[in-house]
Amino acid sequence: MLTRNCLSLLLCVLFDGGLLTPLHPQPQQTLEPEARENVPVPGRRSFAQRVKRGWVWNQFFVLEEYMGSEPQYVGKLHSDLDKGVGTVKYTLSGDGAGTVFTIDETTGDIHAIRSLDREEKPFYTLRAQAVDVDTKKPLEPESEFIIKVQDINDNEPKFPDGPYVASVPEMSPVGAYVLQVKATDADDPTYGNSARVVYSILQGQPYFSIDPKTGVIRTALPNMDREVKEQYQVLIQAKDMGGQLGGLAGTTTVNITLTDVNDNPPRFPKSIFHLKVPESSHVGSAIGRIRAVDPDFGKNAEIEYNIVPGDGGNLFDISTDENTQEGVIKLKKPLDFETKKAYTFKVEASNLHLDHRFHSVGPFKDTATVKINVLDMDEPPVFSKPMYTMEVYEDTPVGTIIGAVTAQDLDAGSSSVRYFIDWKNDVDSYFTIDATEGTIATNELLDRESTAQYNFSIIASKVNNTAGIETRRNGYSRRQQELYFLPIVIEDSSYPVQSSTNTLTIRVCRCDSDGTIQSCNVEAIFLPVGLSTGALIAILLCIVILLVIVVLYVALRRQKKKDTLMTSKEDIRDNVIHYDDEGGGEEDTQAFDIGALRNPKVIEDNKIRRDIKPDTLRFSRHRPLVEDNTDIRDFINQRLQENDVDPTAPPYDSLATYAYEGNGSVAESLSSIDSLTTEADQDYDYLSDWGPRFKILADMFGEEESYNTDKVT
Repeated sequence: MLTRNCLSLLLCVLFDGGLLTPLHPQPQQTLEPEARENVPVPGRRSFAQRVKRGWVWNQFFVLEEYMGSEPQYVGKLHSDLDKGVGTVKYTLSGDGAGTVFTIDETTGDIHAIRSLDREEKPFYTLRAQAVDVDTKKPLEPESEFIIKVQDINDNEPKFPDGPYVASVPEMSPVGAYVLQVKATDADDPTYGNSARVVYSILQGQPYFSIDPKTGVIRTALPNMDREVKEQYQVLIQAKDMGGQLGGLAGTTTVNITLTDVNDNPPRFPKSIFHLKVPESSHVGSAIGRIRAVDPDFGKNAEIEYNIVPGDGGNLFDISTDENTQEGVIKLKKPLDFETKKAYTFKVEASNLHLDHRFHSVGPFKDTATVKINVLDMDEPPVFSKPMYTMEVYEDTPVGTIIGAVTAQDLDAGSSSVRYFIDWKNDVDSYFTIDATEGTIATNELLDRESTAQYNFSIIASKVNNTAGIETRRNGYSRRQQELYFLPIVIEDSSYPVQSSTNTLTIRVCRCDSDGTIQSCNVEAIFLPVGLSTGALIAILLCIVILLVIVVLYVALRRQKKKDTLMTSKEDIRDNVIHYDDEGGGEEDTQAFDIGALRNPKVIEDNKIRRDIKPDTLRFSRHRPLVEDNTDIRDFINQRLQENDVDPTAPPYDSLATYAYEGNGSVAESLSSIDSLTTEADQDYDYLSDWGPRFKILADMFGEEESYNTDKVT
C-alpha cells in the first residue's frame, strides 16, 4: 500500500508539470508543419504560420485494485496552445472513455473512476483531442495513447495440472527423476517479483526433494522398498515474491507410487511338504500343490518349478499355475501301495525374469523337499489268467469237476475271495462253481451235437465286512438284567484310519424250553447314546419345582421383615422429635439469657433422668454447691462428668440437659418437667394473685378444676 501511494504521488508531480517519464518511454510525437492546420486564434490576424505541437506523450500507468475513496489520478493532457485562460477543451475517446476513465475538459486531468484488474485487461487504448471552446474546432490532430494497468501481487500461484500422479522404480538411487510440476501466476512477470515462483515440499520429506526453481521432484533416500511402503503422498507449495515473507502461495498434491523391480527371490514357507496320494490315482491327474512366496509383483513374481533329478522323482511331474503361481504336482506313472508306500524328492523354485542389478544379493531360487505317502485302496481280486479254457466229454455225469479258476487279493491283509457265475442267460445254468475253491462242475448233461461250446463269466469278490457277536456264558436272566448296551467301534483300513462308534442294544427275551422267543423281538437294534425324552421332561419338572420353592421362600422372608419393621415403630427409642426453633443470632440479646446458666438453686436440685423410668432404689448423688460466679465452662464439664459416670444410665443414647433457669422470678420456674405430681393434684388458685397479666391463665385452670369437681360430685 505504501508503494502504491508513493507511485501515485510521483505520477501526480510529473503530470502536473506537463511531463511524464515512463518506465518504457515511447517516441515523442511532434506535429510537422505540413500536417499542421492554420488554426485561427481569437484577437489575432489570421495568417499562415508554423506552430510546434505541444502534446507531451508518454505511456500512462494506473494501479490495479485501487481501493481509495477518491478517483485515482492517471495523468494530465496539455497543449502548448492552452494558455490557461479557458479557451481549450480536452476530450477523451476509446477504450473505457467515460465508463472507466474521465477527463477534466478544462485542465486535461485524467482519472480512473473504478477499480481495475490487470488480469482482466492489462491496458487501454484511448484517443485525446484539444478543441477550441468557441469555434469547436480541433486545435490539435487526434492522437492515440495507452494507459497501462500497473500490476500488484493479487494472485497466488496455481497448479493447472494438479493433482499429479507419478511413479518411480523402487530401490532407485538418490536423485532419480520423478516428475516436474509447474505453477502459473496471473500477475505480471515483467514487473517486480509478483510472478516469481519458488517451489518447496511441505509433506513428503525425507523421501523426496524438489528443485526450488524448476519444480523437478527427485528421490532423496536410497533403497526405498516397495514391499515396505508402496504409496507416498507429497504436498508441494509454490510461493510468489521469490518465496519472501508476504508472498502468496498455492499447493498441490503429488501421489507417487514405487513400481516393482525383481529384488526378492522366491522362498518356500517351509522346508518339507507332505502329500498323501491314493494308489488308485490316474496318470496325469494333479495329486498336490506347493507354493513358494515371492513378495514382488507382476512378472517379477513369476515362478518356475522343477523337480531336482534324483531318486523318487521319476514318477512325478510339476508345472506352474499361472494364476496362483503354485507348483502343481502331477502323476506320470501308476502307483502301487504294495510295491512302494512312499516317495521323496526335491523341488526347485526360481524367478523367470531376473534383474542384473541384484545378482549380488544371491541366487534367485529356493528348494524344498516333497514327501508323498501312497494310500492303500481296496482293490478287487485279480485272476491268475484273463481267460480260462476247459474241455469236458459229452454225457459227463452231473457234478463232474471240469476245472478251476484262481483269483488273489493283492491288498495288504489278503482277504478271502468268493467266486460267482455271472448269470446272463439260461445257458449259464449248465455249470456251477464252488464259491470258496473256485472249482467248476457240470450242472446238467451236455450234448455236443446240441451245443459244442459254452462261454460264461466268473466274478471274484472279497468277503463282506461283517462281524459276529457271540455269548460268553450259558444263560441270561431277565430278572437280573433285561438290557445290555454293547459299544462297537468300526474302523477302516485306509490311512489315516477313520472310525466311528455305535451302541448295540441287546434285550434278554423270555423263551420256552425249546428256545422259542415268547415276549420280545429277536432283532437287535442300534440306538445312539443319550437321554430319553421322558428323562428330559422329568429333569425340567424338577427344575421348575425348585424355582417355585425359592420364590415362595423369598416372599415369606420379605413379609416377615416388613412385619418386624412395622412393630419397631412402637419402640420409643427410634422416635426422635425435632423442634426447629432457632434464635435470632448473635445480635439478638433478648433471645437467650446466658445468665440463666448461673442458677445455683437448680444445680442443687436432685433431678432424676427423664428419658427412662426411675427405679425404686436410686443412688443419691450429692453435688457441691456452685457459686454464683462459677465459670460456665467448669459447670458444663462437671455436669458432663456426672452423666458419664451415672450407673443408672440406659445402654443407649439419651438426651442430657445442661442448662438451668435463672433466679429472680417471683413465680419461680413455670416448667412442669421437674414436677412429680400429676395435673390433677396441682392447685392453680395462686395464679389469680399474680395480677391481670395472668388472669386468662387463672380463668382457664380455675374453670377446669371447677368442671372436674362438678363431674366427680
